[in-house]
Amino acid sequence: MPLTKIVNGLPDTIPFTGPEELERRMGRRFRLRLGANESVFGISPLARDAMKRAVDRVWRYGDPGNRELLDALAVHHGIPVERLVLGSGIDDLLGLAVRAFLNPGDTAVASLGAYPTFLYHVAGYGARSEQASYRFVGDAVHPLSNDLDALGDLARRSDARMVYLSNPDNPTGSWHTADDIRSLIGRLPGSCMFVLDEAYAEFAPEDVLPAADFDDSRLIRMRTFSKAHGMAGGRIGYAIGTPETISAFNRIRHHFGINRVAEEGALASLGDREFVRQVVKRVSEGRDDYARAAKSVGLITLPSATNFVSFDIGDGTRADTLCGLLLDLGCFVRKSGTPPLDRCVRVTVGTEADRRLFGDILERATSEMVR
Repeated sequence: MPLTKIVNGLPDTIPFTGPEELERRMGRRFRLRLGANESVFGISPLARDAMKRAVDRVWRYGDPGNRELLDALAVHHGIPVERLVLGSGIDDLLGLAVRAFLNPGDTAVASLGAYPTFLYHVAGYGARSEQASYRFVGDAVHPLSNDLDALGDLARRSDARMVYLSNPDNPTGSWHTADDIRSLIGRLPGSCMFVLDEAYAEFAPEDVLPAADFDDSRLIRMRTFSKAHGMAGGRIGYAIGTPETISAFNRIRHHFGINRVAEEGALASLGDREFVRQVVKRVSEGRDDYARAAKSVGLITLPSATNFVSFDIGDGTRADTLCGLLLDLGCFVRKSGTPPLDRCVRVTVGTEADRRLFGDILERATSEMVR
């Protein structure tokens, strides 16, 4: 049976090769799983209890309106519930945004080497993409970061219908202030939607996130329970937008696409603010540990407002070598192949025990590089 023209022109691939697939190829398990930005600190005890109770009701379909969690999120953010929609993680919501606001042939703009799922959906729905390189300035506060001026200029030159940005950023860990974000939105074409991926919002400094009631018809904000809440496998995310934008999502979303058990866990976790606060604190301590580990072997880490740290190795070839050695020594990490991101190896903040073991593995790997 012939494929559609769009699907026939796509590569036979997905954006990620998971650690499970790498383990199958290697024929052995990783000692450390630090490459997927998951929260190794687990889930809230309240969420665990809620999900255990929910298992007995899993024979039921979930509420297609998702009202209990949406009402709680509305109170949490101090906004009307009509400005919220759930999805099975930000990945799902990105696809809905592209489907709702990009026609085949329209242009979307993102940073070159940014979180790949957005452009995966852009191609999958027949739109085209333009990409601006990340900015590298060695002596800057954020040496490696999204270039907001370049993104805005490219959006105007290409008459883009959509711009994507993660803030705080994946894969660098860098961040821009709320004022920077508002300024970028103001420079975009009038018909251009701005997709702001705030997956790491809980780890961000106070001046990073625009106020929850910041209301611009061009803005779609996305949040997740995958990071600070530790529910990556639960696949619960949500988008914040104007009622008109959210109405568009509701026209096309899968109304039974939310896992009932995970939804009840997310509701309980949302109410456990002390748990999230402790996760953020432990991640901050872990980032400091990584900075010390890097310094001990002659490397540096980049400033991060996420649950991972980018180790700056200096150039792409050396970073490839170190990443390969870490994988060989049983530590799953990731790196980009796109300059200037390719100079860094990205490592999720692990538990104290994880960090001690990683320090030992890093020392061994860097000593082998010197030989």
